[in-house]
Amino acid sequence: MTTRREFLQASAALLAAGWAGAPPGDAGLTGRLPLGFSTLGCPQWPWRQVLDFAAGHGYAAVELRGLQATMDLTQVPEFAAERLGEAKRQLAEHSLRVPCLGSSANMHEMDAAKRAAQLDEGRRFIDLARALDARYVRVFGNKYVDGVPRPAMLAHIARGLRELGDYARPKGVTVLIESHGDFTDSPTLLEILRQADSPAVALLWDAHHTFVSGKESPEDTVRQLGSYIRHTHLKDSVPAGPNGSDRRYVLTGTGEVPVRRQIEALAKTGYRGYYSFEWEKRWHPEIEEPEIAIAQFATVAGEYLRSAGVAVSGER
Repeated sequence: MTTRREFLQASAALLAAGWAGAPPGDAGLTGRLPLGFSTLGCPQWPWRQVLDFAAGHGYAAVELRGLQATMDLTQVPEFAAERLGEAKRQLAEHSLRVPCLGSSANMHEMDAAKRAAQLDEGRRFIDLARALDARYVRVFGNKYVDGVPRPAMLAHIARGLRELGDYARPKGVTVLIESHGDFTDSPTLLEILRQADSPAVALLWDAHHTFVSGKESPEDTVRQLGSYIRHTHLKDSVPAGPNGSDRRYVLTGTGEVPVRRQIEALAKTGYRGYYSFEWEKRWHPEIEEPEIAIAQFATVAGEYLRSAGVAVSGER
């Protein structure tokens, strides 16, 4: 008798092979395409399973956004100071890197105490990123606050980014604002980044959000923001809910989000970061299981990268 997990893993391998005509991980263990996935997509997996699955499916990177029940990575037992060396050894054994840590820090908070707490979270994540040899920490601009004029709001967010950037720069870490929430259009993001005016502040391009919420073509987004993009989130979806006002996430290449064009547009700029799959299983438990979706992304996005002329990754 096979367990449900064994069945899902076998199904994932067959599905992935069917999409690309080759088994997952065919780039080999020492030379892999610059693909990653976020642990947001596998909220029940323990650390070792994340690493084994990533290496087994040809991924080069694992982006950390919580681990099992703990969202604050600085509280994850595997990343405690006394166990950090073991975590790094396991990453090296699997030929994997951690490019980005996903914090929940929001730069829109106006209340002084709440603002201080958000900046403190950002600093704690920067310290962990340095310890894990991760280059980036993601934060949010997130929301417009009622009653605050737009220019003041953008300046407030930029000041928070600059403060975190000042803390991150001597540690070799860059703070990334994600195209997320109320800030998904290129002109607004560009204004924030220019006001932040820091070599340690850049952009995490969630390409789904700029397309669906920002109503921008991938080529236009990359034209405006390409010089700031250091890390990328990719996912596919279709309209859902009353009048199609909501979205339902679907397997890569089966929805209406132009993931191939997003990859191609970014690749043409000479982008050297990872193409990271953000499967929002933690927030949407009804979507496809990670054994299926993460395996399928590796083969489909892998084919997109090869078609775009992206080479296997070395030390990125």
